[in-house]
Amino acid sequence: MKNIVIFASGSGSNAEKIVQHFQDTNLAKVVHIYCNNSEAGVIQRAERLQIPCRVFTREEYKNGTILDEIKALNTDLIVLAGFLWLIPGSFVQAFPQRIINLHPALLPKFGGKGMYGHFVHEAVKEAREKESGITIHYVNEHYDEGNIIYQSSFKIDPDDSPEDIARKGQILEHRDFPVVIEKLIKKL
Repeated sequence: MKNIVIFASGSGSNAEKIVQHFQDTNLAKVVHIYCNNSEAGVIQRAERLQIPCRVFTREEYKNGTILDEIKALNTDLIVLAGFLWLIPGSFVQAFPQRIINLHPALLPKFGGKGMYGHFVHEAVKEAREKESGITIHYVNEHYDEGNIIYQSSFKIDPDDSPEDIARKGQILEHRDFPVVIEKLIKKL
């Protein structure tokens, strides 16, 4: 059984889908959720799902406390599911090609610092893109620059709002992210 640790900053809908996907398997389990936002909805979701959740500070993140905890959990894969802080090089070195992220656009477009959530969808709309989608990629020391593992796209209708684009993307996130994680886990 492989151990998955999830990092999240927001509502946690993807974290919940991942937990549910692995609940009845012997392949992997989510052993812990880490959150950098004490107001995040993922905290209540974790409690409801009976997954330990730890809210941490920027200092604990930078000084190695969190990295030490994750190592102690015998973590096989770290999954960023709406986590907004840059991953330090120490994490990338400790878990090479074992940290993945979901980005709500088709990278390399609309990625980088500050490009998350509604900022991405507003930029996609403003650029009059005909499609958008999701990208699952390995994490390195730079925002959204790690090697792409998987992409899936959807058509944008001319009258779609940024909220419509977000909803279409979330359908793909919930459907595809757990499946891609399962495929990666099977290779570990």
